[in-house]
Amino acid sequence: MTQIPEIFDTAVTRTFGTRLPVVAGGLQWLANAEYVSAAAHAGIISFITAASFPDLEDLRAEIRRCREMCGDRPFGVNVSMIPKLVPGEKTEEVFRLIAEEGVRFVETSGRSPEAFMPILKDAGITVLHKVPSLRYAVKAEAVGVDMVSIVGAECGGHPGMDMVGSMVNAGLADERLSIPWLVGGGIGHGKQIIAALAMGASGVVMGTRFLVAEELTAHPGYKQAMIDASELDTQLTMHSVRNTVRSLRNETTETVAKLERDNPDIGITELLEHVSGKIGRNAYATGDVSRGILSAGHALGFVDRIEPFADIVSRLENEALVALGRLGLAA
Repeated sequence: MTQIPEIFDTAVTRTFGTRLPVVAGGLQWLANAEYVSAAAHAGIISFITAASFPDLEDLRAEIRRCREMCGDRPFGVNVSMIPKLVPGEKTEEVFRLIAEEGVRFVETSGRSPEAFMPILKDAGITVLHKVPSLRYAVKAEAVGVDMVSIVGAECGGHPGMDMVGSMVNAGLADERLSIPWLVGGGIGHGKQIIAALAMGASGVVMGTRFLVAEELTAHPGYKQAMIDASELDTQLTMHSVRNTVRSLRNETTETVAKLERDNPDIGITELLEHVSGKIGRNAYATGDVSRGILSAGHALGFVDRIEPFADIVSRLENEALVALGRLGLAA
């Protein structure tokens, strides 16, 4: 095992107790105990996606299974809150369950976690809040989160409405934030980790890069499709309903994009038959990626083979060390 350079001693590695300042963000339907524990054993941290377990007792069971698989290594739970409170939402119950189970780390996203901060802080939980724009990071700091992840326009999933790139976010964040921050969106190579740290980040968040991990419980055909794709094979949709998504270009994204072009006032109801999560989930089970909104970002350009999670992380570390060597800073 290579010596860890001093540059990797950041708020991220110290807070989470990880080897590298890398966070594998929660992935809807995919970030389960197998995936999250593989990240933990590889020396980074990831988060079970609570939304993948609508039944609270199923979520409780998954947390316990993950804890057993991780041993003394860190893991957390991702709670993605839709932008507006809706009747029947179980967000508070989810946070209380997480606190009951003694989970130490939570990744939040979607809307401000302000209303739930008392629950989390009373339980001693570290809160990493993910935002699509620096202005939301400033707000998150004001409500008391411990860290923020700022994901740029290049990210898979939801880049927000501002569509500011990761390089600009990283360049500005140090001037506007006092709490530790991470940058994401298009991050898939070790040299980008060094660049982010040089700009003041405490770490990076990645999602797309890990879609080909052996431990990810998705069909091999799905993973091969990620390998076959490049940074040019994503498409933005759902901007018309203020819920922009970057995903793998396929029949669904082309259909939705046309509907949005032809009907500027279209609503989410008219799009649901195409963008339902159940359709996308089918791709993970069957390997047929022709339909569904399958979140993927520009980091597809770095995805080149299926391999164990630990091997991906090892490659990232080695790439980072090469980048340090270029600067004369190698360990």
